[in-house]
Amino acid sequence: MSKKILVTGFDPFGGEPVNPAFEAVRLLPDEIAGATVVTLEIPTAFTRGAQVVEEAIERERPDWVLCVGQAGGRSAITVEKVAINLAEASIPDNDGEQPFDTPLRADGDTAYFATLPVKAMVKNINDHGIPAFMSYTAGTYVCNAIMYNVLYLLDRRFPGVKGGFIHVPYAVEQGVGKANGTPVMEVASMAKALEFAIEAVATAEDDATEIMGETH
Repeated sequence: MSKKILVTGFDPFGGEPVNPAFEAVRLLPDEIAGATVVTLEIPTAFTRGAQVVEEAIERERPDWVLCVGQAGGRSAITVEKVAINLAEASIPDNDGEQPFDTPLRADGDTAYFATLPVKAMVKNINDHGIPAFMSYTAGTYVCNAIMYNVLYLLDRRFPGVKGGFIHVPYAVEQGVGKANGTPVMEVASMAKALEFAIEAVATAEDDATEIMGETH
């Protein structure tokens, strides 16, 4: 039986006309490196987003879960290493929720590390000519919340499933009207980067060993 990966992307938020996360996710093929790919658009909402993903995990029973979100201002694909047990929103989510200095899970760990091979994913994306980095902060908005909630659920309820998160930059069309120099990327390039990341997930027996740390 082939393995399965659930890949989620958020709907638009913050007044943006599109969310490049799901625009890239929807371009993925049905199979990558022998793994069946199941895609899902999820709401940019602290509470409802986690519920939708939990239901999808129960329904699909994937081997891996990869969530994708927009990080406007970043210039490259960033594969997240860690999610923290904190919600603090500078703007309301799509349901009007705007938590302040609030734990995501009262009974959860302070943080959870991604259980996908983060370094191997970064390396495979870079090896195919698309800039990618490992990131040590997924923020405190819904992206971090969904990554944290997924890893919490996998730890507590689905221990055989591995999970992680990727941030993508603004899409090219989102650069219109923004400050000169705002980094953008073609959605097609984002989709290829996701393919290469999933290829690494499906084929890597161990994570890569390159040093990818930062000094600040």
